[in-house]
Amino acid sequence: MSTLIVTLPLPPVGNAPEYGWLLSPDGQGMGEYGSATAALLPQPSGAGAEVVAVVPARALSWHQVTLPKGTAAGSPRLRAVLEGLLEERLLDEPAALHFALQPQPRPGAPVWVAACDRAWLRDALQALEAAQRPAARIVPEFAPGEPASAHVLGEPEQAALVLADGNGVLVWPLAAGSAPALPDGLPVLAEPAVAALAEQVLQRRVTLQQAAQRQLQAAQSAWDLAQFDLASSGRARALRKLSGRWGELLRAPQWRAARWGALVLVAAHLVGLNAWALKERSTLAAKRDTVRSILTSTFPKVKVVVDAPLQMEREVALLRQATGTASGRDLESMLAAFSAAAPASTAPAAIEFVANELRLKGLKLGAAELQAAITGLQARGYAARSEGDSLVLRQEAPR
Repeated sequence: MSTLIVTLPLPPVGNAPEYGWLLSPDGQGMGEYGSATAALLPQPSGAGAEVVAVVPARALSWHQVTLPKGTAAGSPRLRAVLEGLLEERLLDEPAALHFALQPQPRPGAPVWVAACDRAWLRDALQALEAAQRPAARIVPEFAPGEPASAHVLGEPEQAALVLADGNGVLVWPLAAGSAPALPDGLPVLAEPAVAALAEQVLQRRVTLQQAAQRQLQAAQSAWDLAQFDLASSGRARALRKLSGRWGELLRAPQWRAARWGALVLVAAHLVGLNAWALKERSTLAAKRDTVRSILTSTFPKVKVVVDAPLQMEREVALLRQATGTASGRDLESMLAAFSAAAPASTAPAAIEFVANELRLKGLKLGAAELQAAITGLQARGYAARSEGDSLVLRQEAPR
């Protein structure tokens, strides 16, 4: 799993800004590093490869606030709450800034808030996305916390001193007379280009640290600045990262046999399903032809077959009506079926017959006798149900 760590260019971003980059083979150790435009950045490879964007210290401001109780990290009004808390401390309009809360903030307790220019951050991230290197995480170059650290970075003409401790992150220009007094024993890390200047101004020895080493440390931060309006794009980047891992896994040489086996299995299933569907379609068509043939041969007057079962039922009903034979839906047939299924001494107090449905009221049957009558009626082709002291009968539809 390789990780590409890129430091976003300081505002204002030009037409082709350069990104400082480090390509770590595992996200923990050093690798190749340099600077390049977004289109020329190296592409991380391997399962779990990701891009981490680092926001420079000079592009961020840090503020400590206390969130009101009841304001959770995912609250929809959190952005408005932060704007109200920070309005008096900011030099720019709150709407023009991007905010990010420290990891695991607790309402009612002091929390750190990072702020930076929203348009600059979005432009820098969009340039990475346009170059097919979307950032999976966005981290600050330095963050408040202990132990305290001091860093000198930049070029001799624009060197800066960064102090990060529990009181925040402060950035000063490194020049004689303007640098603050540092606590005794505090180690100072400096880039090679400004190491001599740092020793001259601070009057103490410094430890050399490459910008790439600082990038690697920043990438291991628990912070993620992809919050609020950048949170959705952060989730999209995470999904793209997951899909990339899955794609690389599927393309791996050791899975070639499994891929071919899965392809053959899917093809066999498709062929089998098509063959089964064709067979079922042929069987259904044969049954329909048989029913149509029976209908037209039994009732030659039927010239057009639309719904064979329904048309056959109608023709049979017409024959019964013509010959005076009662059908199963007639009152006489239902009463005869009930008399055969119920005990001999059973007689209803009232009879209702509406829309081919017979309701027998006032039956005095025990539970066992009632169940036996319902079973007997079902055997004769009638659906029966009990409603209080009544029994309702209806001829079952032909299957």
